[in-house]
Amino acid sequence: MLENAAAQRMALLHTESAFQILAKAQALEARGRHIIHMEIGQPDFKTPQNIIDAAYRAMNDGYTGYTPTPGLLRARQTIAEYAARHKKITTSADEVVIVPGGKPVMFYTMLMLVNPGDEVVYPNPSFPIYESCINFAGGTPVPLQLSAENDFRVDLEAFKGLITPKTKLVIINSPSNPTGGVFTRKDVLGIAEILRERPDIFILSDEIYDRLIFEGEAFSIASLPGFKDRTIILDGFSKTYAMTGWRLGYGIMHPELAAHMTMLMVNSNSCAAAFSQMAAIEALTGPQTEVDTMRAAFMERRDVLVEALNAIDGIRCCLPKGAFYAFPDISAFGIPSEEFASRLLDEAGVAAAHGTAFGAYGEGYLRLSYATSIENIKIAVERIERFVKTI
Repeated sequence: MLENAAAQRMALLHTESAFQILAKAQALEARGRHIIHMEIGQPDFKTPQNIIDAAYRAMNDGYTGYTPTPGLLRARQTIAEYAARHKKITTSADEVVIVPGGKPVMFYTMLMLVNPGDEVVYPNPSFPIYESCINFAGGTPVPLQLSAENDFRVDLEAFKGLITPKTKLVIINSPSNPTGGVFTRKDVLGIAEILRERPDIFILSDEIYDRLIFEGEAFSIASLPGFKDRTIILDGFSKTYAMTGWRLGYGIMHPELAAHMTMLMVNSNSCAAAFSQMAAIEALTGPQTEVDTMRAAFMERRDVLVEALNAIDGIRCCLPKGAFYAFPDISAFGIPSEEFASRLLDEAGVAAAHGTAFGAYGEGYLRLSYATSIENIKIAVERIERFVKTI
């Protein structure tokens, strides 16, 4: 009866494979298997206590109802002040839209900007929801290959070659999921120089990991003259403050675009949770010690993981400059990355995301999240080493 019930557009959406891998790993655990989880992208730290306390106070103070659709004015002002300090952009509350998580900013950006046939240039490998949203909006995905040979930075000549009269939107993500690559200031300036000739092209700058940079700097294209009004910044609280389950993100954009995004919000989510927004104020204005502690821990784990991976015959791994992902090259073993990841879970008890979950150019790679303990990382690498000897 339901065979043909779904609208045709539903076939344009794709899933996020890491959650499927997590479900399979949990099913194995339920049968008594010991699994090292490196498949899912969330910090393994507890949300800082001051943020939890702020949410608790807010609930007791009555922040349990609807808020204005774009968010509480105080929360939007706090985000604007944070952006001025951290991202070096001058913005205001009317340019901020608070949404439940980061993904709505991706989806709404496509829906409000991309017409059928418009081209969207996006990094590949990259977060899979980019391509999914482009397809759903009727756009044409145009992948920009990121390669290990270039440390997963942008190849400016290749980027320039992808810009056509149909290009409507360019997506930037730095630090990157899944590679951990960071675009340098020179890279961003190079992208801006190419796009300066096409003021009709918008930019979605996904900056969700910009507080988790180990080498280099956070440098937003929106901070450059002439680019703020054509850039939609995506950011949020999930990664920096270990708040994945709080479902709270935001976009910063020109007021006219903010009005469109607000219209999409009112037709889909109404608003983000009031007490979560009050917790966000505390997150941005309160002590940042635990953020620094998490960043230092991720950096230490990164060093342990990458060194150990590169000691395994047949595996090569770039040193990630940010986020909490390693993206090792496993192509030497001659099997597709999806099969490699599936067997690694079944035979070795290590849950990892296969490279093609992040696009066609991810073939031959795995994504390993090092948002887990050093003890788990060492066990995982030992299991990986034993596993590859059986291939």
